[in-house]
Amino acid sequence: MIDEILPAGVAVSEAFADDPGAFLFPEEEAAIARAVPGRRREFATARLCARRALAELGRPPAPLLPGARGAPSWPAGVVGSMTHCEGYRAAAVARRGDFAALGIDAEPHRPLPAHVLEAVAVPGEHARHRVLSATVPGVCWDRVLFCAKEAVYKAWFPRTGLPLEFGEADIALRTDGSFTVRVRRRHPSPEHFTPLAYEGRWVATSALVAAAVAEPATAPATAAGPVRAADR
Repeated sequence: MIDEILPAGVAVSEAFADDPGAFLFPEEEAAIARAVPGRRREFATARLCARRALAELGRPPAPLLPGARGAPSWPAGVVGSMTHCEGYRAAAVARRGDFAALGIDAEPHRPLPAHVLEAVAVPGEHARHRVLSATVPGVCWDRVLFCAKEAVYKAWFPRTGLPLEFGEADIALRTDGSFTVRVRRRHPSPEHFTPLAYEGRWVATSALVAAAVAEPATAPATAAGPVRAADR
């Protein structure tokens, strides 16, 4: 599913159910030792997807440990992103020489819980949401917006080392499966690169919504720091 919305040069692997044979390296076992069984299964299957995607790049299996707040650490020279939600696990990876950042997210295709849209959307997004909902009522546009914001964050943070709140990314969804992003957050040091706009793609099925951002390698990346979201 996510491979449909990512460009050539990005390796993708996905699963629609947990794989009972998914293995973990000892370091990964230690990282997940206190997790409940369901979290352990999704963790292992997401990493199985990641290792399959890395193999397409010619990379051997390696531990993919969660860093600060759960974001996965990737081998040198690789950018990537993982996602997991009810009924879906996926990973996308690419060579750093081809892409500066990747961000993917998947969500169940159902409306957001009450009041979540109000918390994550800026005024322009609320206005566009009303129009989209009236134009194409079969899509849960609030969930697509949330999914796109998560994908943007997963691309933004490794690129900049900065947090990004929901209200700092203004996303314009389009009915053709594309979206554009205007970032309202700038790096405090002018010598550091900060992307202020992204383009992405989204897709929806009856069960799932997915969004992806792939930033071409056009400028040097900055060092990473603490992250907000785990490898959903």
